[in-house]
Amino acid sequence: MIHPTALVDPAARLADDVEVGPFSIIGPDVTIGAGSVIGPHVVVKGPTSLGERTRIFQFASVGEDCQDKKYAGEPTRLVMGDDNVVREGATIHRGTVQDRSETTIGSRNLFMAYVHVGHDCVIGNDCILANQVTLAGHVTVGDHAILGGLAAVHQFCHFGDHAMAGGGSIITKDTPAYIMINGNPAEARGLNLVGLKRRGFSREAVSALTTAYKMVYRQGLTTEQALVEMRSRFDLPEIEHFAASIERSTRGITR
Repeated sequence: MIHPTALVDPAARLADDVEVGPFSIIGPDVTIGAGSVIGPHVVVKGPTSLGERTRIFQFASVGEDCQDKKYAGEPTRLVMGDDNVVREGATIHRGTVQDRSETTIGSRNLFMAYVHVGHDCVIGNDCILANQVTLAGHVTVGDHAILGGLAAVHQFCHFGDHAMAGGGSIITKDTPAYIMINGNPAEARGLNLVGLKRRGFSREAVSALTTAYKMVYRQGLTTEQALVEMRSRFDLPEIEHFAASIERSTRGITR
């Protein structure tokens, strides 16, 4: 299953059915799970662990040394779950010892062409990063998040579960769960209603989140007042998750 022109280090650990295309390079300290397909002209550098059914397209660079000037060759890691797709020309870098020493990616994510995932990022499950999305170092992206093409996220930002960013957004602050943002600089545009409905959120939850969004963004309340108000009015896990995603912000939320 390994093309004769591919270079696979003897110390790499590949499941028996992994396919490696022409001219690809798999380094030592790389683990690739069953059912994975590594296309042509791909570089995977370790320490890196790729889960089952990973698919990487041509010219992608996965697990490379990061671009942080503090990086001095330490053996940091990239860990990815199952069923991830990495399209053409994407770059995903390992972590730094100054942070977690690891870039961590969940399962069932789609990284479209020329996406960049910087060092120490944490990405959840079922996310879509469209063409040329750029994540600086230390960015956290929640589950079911969507970032439109050419969106760029500043270092240390949090992008919440079920949130969506329009194409070309410049994101310099934290994005709470469930909301939709767009612009340069990015501004809140409302709830990600289409995404919530597609993922089966109840009418009660969507209605409550709509009201909670207005408390934060439309009624002139301070953030603290809005959090108290929504929690006193609604006893729903979705509201608590929305509130918690605001409370944990360290950079301030996107307004």
